[in-house]
Amino acid sequence: MDVGDADIPLNRDNFLRTLLRELSGTLEDVVGVEDASGYISVVGGAIGSQLDDTYRAALGVDRLNKTQIGEVLVDLKQRIHGDFYVHEEREDRIVFASRSCPFGEYVLGRPSLCMMTSNVFGRIAANNNGYARVDIEKAIARGDEGCLVTVYLRPGNDSRGPEYFDQGDDQTS
Repeated sequence: MDVGDADIPLNRDNFLRTLLRELSGTLEDVVGVEDASGYISVVGGAIGSQLDDTYRAALGVDRLNKTQIGEVLVDLKQRIHGDFYVHEEREDRIVFASRSCPFGEYVLGRPSLCMMTSNVFGRIAANNNGYARVDIEKAIARGDEGCLVTVYLRPGNDSRGPEYFDQGDDQTS
């Protein structure tokens, strides 16, 4: 049998997800989940800013309105195969739910990877709204059946999770 014909479940997608799983796992083991989450937050914030610029340019707007923020956050997750949707929308928040994670089974036991969602969502919402706080109430990474992520659009709520402000390249408070 030719090596190229061998039934090996290897492609770029699962290789990169395995790479991220191992990197996040190594960080969690070496510095702890909290510090690993901090490192991943920096990357997530940078990606969030890049995606925000990309969506604004594609839509031809200087700022996304609240409806567009929700639509963009759902769209970006759908594009990377995360089954996110708006679960609830109120004046001061947008609640997202998901039945699957873009990292697939590779996210299990790697809660630090949830900071990608927190920072991408928080950065996009804050850059357009001036403020956001992201509370990941349920997470597939922590063993929940799905994810439940609330993006608060006003300060003064009793939620947990990091706050984000529209401060250019600064990541979180």
